[in-house]
Amino acid sequence: MTQSGLEALRDPIRSWLTEHRDDAERLLLSLVEVSCVTGNEGAVQDVVERAMRDRGWDIDRWEASREETEPYLVHVGEQAVYDGRPNLVASVSGAGNGRSLMLQGHVDTVEVGDPALWTRNPAGDIVGDRLYGRGACDMKGGIVSMMLARQALAKIGVQVHGDVLLATSVGEEDGGLGALSTILRGHRADGVIVTEPSRRALVIAQGGSLVFRITVPGKAAHGAARWEGESALEHFIPIFNNLLEWERERNRDLSHPLYDHLENKFPISVGLVQAGNWASTVPESLVAEGRLGFLPGETIEEMQAATAARLERVARADPWLREHPPTLEWFGGQFASAEVAPDHPLAVTVAEAHQASTGEAVSVQGVTYGADMRLFLQIGDMPTVIYGGGDVRLAHVADEYIEMSDVLLAAETMALAIVSWCGYDYPASGFHTEA
Repeated sequence: MTQSGLEALRDPIRSWLTEHRDDAERLLLSLVEVSCVTGNEGAVQDVVERAMRDRGWDIDRWEASREETEPYLVHVGEQAVYDGRPNLVASVSGAGNGRSLMLQGHVDTVEVGDPALWTRNPAGDIVGDRLYGRGACDMKGGIVSMMLARQALAKIGVQVHGDVLLATSVGEEDGGLGALSTILRGHRADGVIVTEPSRRALVIAQGGSLVFRITVPGKAAHGAARWEGESALEHFIPIFNNLLEWERERNRDLSHPLYDHLENKFPISVGLVQAGNWASTVPESLVAEGRLGFLPGETIEEMQAATAARLERVARADPWLREHPPTLEWFGGQFASAEVAPDHPLAVTVAEAHQASTGEAVSVQGVTYGADMRLFLQIGDMPTVIYGGGDVRLAHVADEYIEMSDVLLAAETMALAIVSWCGYDYPASGFHTEA
């Protein structure tokens, strides 16, 4: 599709989006107002479903089951509950003879955290262009963008040739249960855009992310005679330092063109440490849980084996741990890495749509976090990229927000990507394309 064709559509799409900015803001606020921490997504999906039905779209609503996901538990992890966690796919049929496209986002969020750290209402607050609240950026803003994109095309009279699917999924934050179930249910498209917050960069690679648990044994003793015991905390310190050293080594020795500009390509983070049960007792056990990042091209199995070998070397150098070795477990969803070629037709389509929208070349990037992208690519065998408004650095933090202007700009690019990928007729302009 020519740039002139895309640019001819840009202005009417932009005008419609600008005219309906307040509606978009109200929709996003209605989503942010509903708490939907992973495992408790039912109420927010009710709101999404009503919005989809109001737009006249056909809806498939279902819940994942343990039976269907059991062969894939390494990817999505064991779930405490499956009931009351509906997934949605809205199907907007095209006129025919075009490629299909799925736009996807997850509705679940992390916890609010300490409310005292928020200066804005975590259940939604609007200050100027910013809409604050847990999930505003990650990633209810992306869900609103993708809905606006398809709605705008219909409202200005564009006849899209290919089918467009809009999927909202549960359980991404702990592995991707909803995205996996969407694939297993048979919802397929010729391309997928995951609308995670990418600062409207084109993401063609996502890093892998593994969650680990290390248990370090010790020996209890009274704190006044601590030399009689073995502090699990003291024995964890060389393990922790070794993980940080491994992070430095990997950043020094390994390279990937989409990641080399980053200060830390391989983040290893220990997010939880629990040790002991009394202030004046030497801790007899320590449990540390953390996250290990890795690059496209590295596998889950390779990284798990390398971590185990690293831990074993540390234990061999410690007289206590040599006789009482720490244990290593992997739990929750294990995010594989994933990547598509920069010249893949889907990546080119989104890049051209961004260019037509902004007048600037898109930034092509890889990200260090895991996402549903890898499930659509590796299990669904569907080409997939990430593109969305908002900054992931604002996710999972106090005063999370997204700018409404970013939501609308992302929607504009998504709309242009839809017509470019799927093909369209626009009688008002005389433009016609085949996908």
